[in-house]
Amino acid sequence: MIGPLAFISSTLLVGALAAQPSAPKPPTLPLRELPWGQLNFLHTTDTHGWHAGHLLEPSYSADWGDYISFAHHLRAKADEEGVDLLLVDTGDRIEGNGLYDGSEPKGKYTFEIVKEQDIDVLCSGNHELYQKNSSENEYNKLVPGFGGNYLASNLDIYDPDTGTRVPLAPRYRKFTTKNLGLRILAFGFLFNFRGNYNNTVVQKVEQTVKEEWFQEVIREKDIDLFLVAGHVDIRSEEYTTIFKAIRQVKWDTPIHFFGGHTHIRDYKKFDSKAYALESGRYMETIGFASISGLEPGKSDADVSASGLRYERRYIDNNLFSLHHHAGLNDTTFPTERGTNVSRFIAEARSELGLDKKFGCAPQDLWMNRAKYPSKNSMYTWLEEDVLPDMIRESARHDQPRLVLINTGAMRFDIYKGPFTRDTTYIVSPFTNGFRYLKNVPYQAAKKLILLLNHGGPILEQAFPALQSTALVPPEQLTAKQDVVIENEDGLSYAGWGQTPLKEGTRPTPGYTTRDDAGDEGDDTLHSPISFYRVPNCIQSQADFPEDGSEPGSVDVVFVEFIQPWIILGLNYLGQNVSTENTEAFVKGKDMTTLVAEWVQNNWNGTC
Repeated sequence: MIGPLAFISSTLLVGALAAQPSAPKPPTLPLRELPWGQLNFLHTTDTHGWHAGHLLEPSYSADWGDYISFAHHLRAKADEEGVDLLLVDTGDRIEGNGLYDGSEPKGKYTFEIVKEQDIDVLCSGNHELYQKNSSENEYNKLVPGFGGNYLASNLDIYDPDTGTRVPLAPRYRKFTTKNLGLRILAFGFLFNFRGNYNNTVVQKVEQTVKEEWFQEVIREKDIDLFLVAGHVDIRSEEYTTIFKAIRQVKWDTPIHFFGGHTHIRDYKKFDSKAYALESGRYMETIGFASISGLEPGKSDADVSASGLRYERRYIDNNLFSLHHHAGLNDTTFPTERGTNVSRFIAEARSELGLDKKFGCAPQDLWMNRAKYPSKNSMYTWLEEDVLPDMIRESARHDQPRLVLINTGAMRFDIYKGPFTRDTTYIVSPFTNGFRYLKNVPYQAAKKLILLLNHGGPILEQAFPALQSTALVPPEQLTAKQDVVIENEDGLSYAGWGQTPLKEGTRPTPGYTTRDDAGDEGDDTLHSPISFYRVPNCIQSQADFPEDGSEPGSVDVVFVEFIQPWIILGLNYLGQNVSTENTEAFVKGKDMTTLVAEWVQNNWNGTC
């Protein structure tokens, strides 16, 4: 068994290469330069365990070790130019990749990998809080590993040793930058999340900004910039609340927000001295932001808005982009620390058996890049092929049943080719099993899917904690409704807008982002990708009468995560059911293992 810290600190091997051994070669595409300023930032968010990079997508094939090397070189460049560079991470570092989910305990290697990067400000996401063990890992491993850099402005935990409610991490951080001496006041927020395990407490943002400590610290006079890092949609009410709270006290001090959670590339202007950046998902994007025109030590009134310049760039996370922006090559780019982390990731993947092949996907299946329903939709595949077949081993397999899952239970596309152990976690990393209710009258049960997909306000009014937005993929949560484009190809929006390409260019498909600063934020020129909305839930029928008649009653089977919506919906439809009436449908198996079994049984053969 490899020892994380010992391995990372081992001697650099002569000729060692960056990235993962199986990483595809990145494309050589036209690039836009980074807009350096006085104060510069690198930003990651929603990495979800993808620290090995994308091993089937050349545009996003660099790993966390490459990011460590990249940050090292950009810091050196900042020092040479006499400017500053800060690193920010805004949470959801776990759940979504075999490197995290495939280990026992989960995250066995991930925490050591993340800690090898020198991050100046980071915070928790909602995924760190779903389970008791994951939030305690943050508290016991990651918070101490980053010292006062990990911030939790509205998040508490019950200390596992004492049972006392305490802040997960410091509420804020005040520090001075290395080269220009800029005085930064930083916060770390989480959106108004309600699905956390009961060992943590998320205080609403609107309450936090009224607290004495927050009001006192934002009134400090020696602040050149407010830095607000948060696992928060940058177009959310929560960030508007924080912006207004600061502006009520400091009407002219520059602010920079960093957001997350909705898995998109986005950039928002609050006013001429306040902007926000969100940098995608799954290690596809390294966000770059800069501010020029800052005057250290000046009062608010002395800093001219016309002299400030905020800029951003979304970097495709591959070695072609990273080498270019660092001004280096295959030989000069890798650092000892970065290469050792890359090697550690490769060893961890090997130990976890993540390349073990379960089968071969015969085609690409898309979450949002294909219409639903269609033959290229992952949800159509689940609805027509997987769900009716994969739970027949239940003791009630011969009973008519409706099987329901939420679309957010799936997290990534399936690519034609090897379907590996890693793929199972990438596609569906959650540990939710299936539960069911016996003998539900079919006349009520058949209306449930309509209620879940179209009656969201009804359920939310009855039980405000059950927001229907929790059912869909995060990419569909964006509030950027002003830039939704509806055309014959579908709905393209929120970081996947249509950017004109120069005549004669034939770039590969990828991010073509429109945001508040225009359509030139992406570092790489891509052709656009269509984005199609999907419903909250999908449903399959199994073992219905062959003559096409309707059964009198059915078993309602559902993934455990949506149980509260199922119970509330059936009660709304006149059925007197409760959590106590539900039972495990297939004991000891979750969506991840059931999909893997289906692939083994149906997609066998050579790739």
